[in-house]
Amino acid sequence: MASQLVVRLLVLCLLCGASAAAKRRYLSVSMDELLSSSKAHVWTKKPASGNKLTVSASSGLAPKNGASGSFVRHDMNRLSTLLRRSSVSSAAPPSADPFPIPGIPISYPPVAPPAEAPSVTIPDSTGTSLDTLEFVVTVGFGTPAQTYTVIFDTGSDVSWIQCLPCSGHCYKQHDPIFDPTKSATYSVVPCGHPQCAAADGSKCSNGTCLYKVEYGDGSSSAGVLSHETLSLTSTRALPGFAFGCGQTNLGDFGDVDGLIGLGRGQLSLSSQAAASFGGTFSYCLPSDNTTHGYLTIGPTTPASNDDVQYTAMVQKQDYPSFYFVELVSIDIGGYILPVPPTLFTDDGTFLDSGTILTYLPPEAYTALRDRFKFTMTQYKPAPAYDPFDTCYDFTGQSAIFIPAVSFKFSDGSVFDLSFFGILIFPDDTAPAIGCLGFVARPSAMPFTIVGNMQQRNTEVIYDVAAEKIGFASASC
Repeated sequence: MASQLVVRLLVLCLLCGASAAAKRRYLSVSMDELLSSSKAHVWTKKPASGNKLTVSASSGLAPKNGASGSFVRHDMNRLSTLLRRSSVSSAAPPSADPFPIPGIPISYPPVAPPAEAPSVTIPDSTGTSLDTLEFVVTVGFGTPAQTYTVIFDTGSDVSWIQCLPCSGHCYKQHDPIFDPTKSATYSVVPCGHPQCAAADGSKCSNGTCLYKVEYGDGSSSAGVLSHETLSLTSTRALPGFAFGCGQTNLGDFGDVDGLIGLGRGQLSLSSQAAASFGGTFSYCLPSDNTTHGYLTIGPTTPASNDDVQYTAMVQKQDYPSFYFVELVSIDIGGYILPVPPTLFTDDGTFLDSGTILTYLPPEAYTALRDRFKFTMTQYKPAPAYDPFDTCYDFTGQSAIFIPAVSFKFSDGSVFDLSFFGILIFPDDTAPAIGCLGFVARPSAMPFTIVGNMQQRNTEVIYDVAAEKIGFASASC
């Protein structure tokens, strides 16, 4: 009897294990759900008036249409920016070269008081209504606070907004441009301040610290490095926040008012807020364009019932501000891609909220694409929609079933992607056309990048103090 009981328990355990495994083998969405909110799941922006970056046809990334081409322009421009920044030491002393921006009387910022609570959470959303492919939050600058909608970016350190008097140039933005003369808490950063040395492109003029951030498409923001009260909500603020008061802002930023940096550098919001809120921040990017996610500064309690999967945060000397993880394999429908872990680990994998697509080593992408095709033979293939080469026409289907995809890390943790992190719908004029949402990484890209498209509907937790990154699926 005892032996029979043991056998039954073993069978039950095997069945439970098989059931758990089957849970992540396939994902599905009904066509009614998809078509009723088709535009909500289209990852696009208004076509740019012209390409600022020339991409050769041989790279496989030459844009063919305004919608998907903007994905590639954005990410390749961003790559150029990231690589340019990494070649400049953040410890370099500020230059004495003058900057064509008028000086502002110097004063020192107030000392930040202790936080009243351990964390603060604000809504985030897609920036498509503001003509940007990145994600945005609304915060306040100054006393009294003036509200601004800004991009938040884990690949940047210096935060900035456009400022009057716009002595150089200001582009058209969504909200009135910030006027520092109307704030009781504004001050400039003097050249001798340690934060001046940490600023991108820092220079000095009449004792005032100046910054300049340049982007890969030729866009830039330059002005006075300043201190101001940053209001995260109506009741929670961060006094003495160092940011760029941009008086010369050139290029295509859409209609956003500026940018909040969440990188690992000294001037990022996460670093400056650590003393008040602790060394943790997190975000959940909404799965569609009509709902909100959230950005939390400080500790978080994930909304998902699933356990958080934590993996080690890897540091790379050449890219000290970036968040790397050690990806070793990819699971698609229970099948591990037959590629060596060194394909990912030799160069590293960069987790970035500001890059749209996920760029895999070509060998890994080919294996993922081929396996995806193998599991999708019941569906009608559709023409490629650049840069996506694996697309399907789901017209007439009652539901769409796709193989689940998970990223697996060297310490055993797993990041499970959502349905819309695997299959994307790039054209609102053809809502039943879906494409595999990954691309092969170009030769100019020195590492694998996990972009924001694959991070959607997941709370990503950056515990910088503990050097780990967590993933909680189905969180927003």
